[in-house]
Amino acid sequence: MAITVNVVSADEQIWSGEAEMLVARTTEGEIGILTGHTPLLAILAGGEVRVTQVGGRKLVVNAEDGFISVQNDTVTVVARAAELVS
Repeated sequence: MAITVNVVSADEQIWSGEAEMLVARTTEGEIGILTGHTPLLAILAGGEVRVTQVGGRKLVVNAEDGFISVQNDTVTVVARAAELVS
């Protein structure tokens, strides 16, 4: 099973796809999201959002000033500014 991840900035979609896991830093601390995670809305604390894609490939996005939403195995990261690093 996989989660659907959408990473968007104020003016464009940065990345969208299926993933095994997403790790992001929130104002409450670092959080890992896997399939079946409970619904969540959290404020991003700027920095790296790390995505492990299905198959193990790693993806890193720098995201600033935004939030992360988790609902029904869909994770949405909305940031004022976001940039794909790798």
